[in-house]
Amino acid sequence: MNLHGIWAIYRQEMARTFRTLLQSIVSPVISTSLYFVVFGAAIGSRIEEIGGVSYGAFIVPGLIMLSLLTQSISNASFGIYFPKFTGTIYEILSAPISHFEIVVAYVGAAATKSIILGAIILATAGLFVPLRIEHPLVMILFLVLTACTFSLFGFIIGIWADGFEKLQLVPLLIVTPLTFLGGSFYSIDMLPPLWRTVTLFNPVVYLVSGFRWSFYGEADVGVGISFGMTLVFLLICLGIVSWIFRTGYRLKA
Repeated sequence: MNLHGIWAIYRQEMARTFRTLLQSIVSPVISTSLYFVVFGAAIGSRIEEIGGVSYGAFIVPGLIMLSLLTQSISNASFGIYFPKFTGTIYEILSAPISHFEIVVAYVGAAATKSIILGAIILATAGLFVPLRIEHPLVMILFLVLTACTFSLFGFIIGIWADGFEKLQLVPLLIVTPLTFLGGSFYSIDMLPPLWRTVTLFNPVVYLVSGFRWSFYGEADVGVGISFGMTLVFLLICLGIVSWIFRTGYRLKA
């Protein structure tokens, strides 16, 4: 494995984050803090506990997952799209580095940024609400697995997009609404039976539910099912990325 090549791309992507620190880290943290102020303080004081957990603490896993999903997609999609836009993608493809190593470098950098952001948001949440993490190893596992999975998804979007507008199309019109409707701010057990059944077709439900279980031991869906669904989505993304490099889809055009 060409570790030097992987490190070169990874370091370049991480350096870009630190050059745009205000946009990459500070802005998402401020946005999430506003959620805590509005939902946790203003609205949370009027809502009873959910599963024995105060509403402010209940929404913490959902808010972290919301930021994790959107930032993973954004970081990975822009990371691979920009070389396509400038034409430097051909230098990367002709370099002595395999397709697998290219994906590891770009997805690894995007996932690292998202995990750092998730950790910062978690620390910020502790300033607003009392937190407890009953299963820290499971929490870390879901955090890393989700970051890697959606960074892969973002990588696919970056390859597919033929303009900067399309980079934001899927996150804004699909991922963010699915996250809001996936139990980030409520338990799906609170929904009528029909809508609860419909909600189970939302893949984000399983991510949020499994992540929340690692905090409070309470979940809308079994943690095993949540973990399995995350792995299925990861394998689907890996299959699509493999097909992209095998066919050269929108890479060599």
